[in-house]
Amino acid sequence: MITFPRAKINTGLNIIRKRSDGFHDIETIFYPVGLSDALEFVVPAESVAEDELSVTGFPAGCPSSENLAVRAATLMRERFEFPYLKIHLHKSIPPGSGLGGGSSDAAGMLMLLNRYFNLGATGNDLKSMALTLGSDCPFFIDGSPVLATGRGEIFDPLPCFLDGAYIVIIHEGIHISTPLAYSKSNPRGRGSGLKELIELPREEWREMITNDFEDYAFNAFPVLAGIKSSLYRAGAFYSSMSGSGSAMYGLFPEEPANKALIQGNIIYHGWL
Repeated sequence: MITFPRAKINTGLNIIRKRSDGFHDIETIFYPVGLSDALEFVVPAESVAEDELSVTGFPAGCPSSENLAVRAATLMRERFEFPYLKIHLHKSIPPGSGLGGGSSDAAGMLMLLNRYFNLGATGNDLKSMALTLGSDCPFFIDGSPVLATGRGEIFDPLPCFLDGAYIVIIHEGIHISTPLAYSKSNPRGRGSGLKELIELPREEWREMITNDFEDYAFNAFPVLAGIKSSLYRAGAFYSSMSGSGSAMYGLFPEEPANKALIQGNIIYHGWL
């Protein structure tokens, strides 16, 4: 069985306050994009003692036991009986890029197991399990645009407001630690009304829709600021870092005529 877990971008990200549980209240928009990993499992002909994982593409960046796809299988096995598996993950979504690859892999595994073994878990069941793996993980069960609040797990559905835009995603191999990024952030104490801001003319987004992690990231890695500037020079109507980084993306009204103007390594481009 195979599935293709998709990446997401964040359109705007406001850090509102630090919570007593150590998490932060945020306001952001999750939007699915076409960049995807490939996740496959087989039931071995001879039983194995644990799930076995192989990874190609971008390095997973963690031991197999900590990989979110494997953890999803372990979590599912706490509720349902099914054999240990041989799992292969091809990573096209770079870890530590803010594109949600690990969370998407976990959600993809939960859905794949449920379908293949006919386990009967509902969508809400899957989302509840996904939440234990990551605040953004439930988003990938449905994979439709949402305004995310709370620690990023409270979803308000949105229309596909970027339909018809062309996206270019850049990744320069920089890994930004999410805990470190939060520790360097300055909570603003309030949201900015992203749901209303995306209704503004797109040419106003550049000044109105911001990602609070960019101040730290651009100071620590100036190349990211250069990438953002180059995306605007190439004609983007909006450009941002995704999540806590480090992937940068630009949104264009049409496919850019001269991608050579764009600084950095393009890992994905296409229509939304």
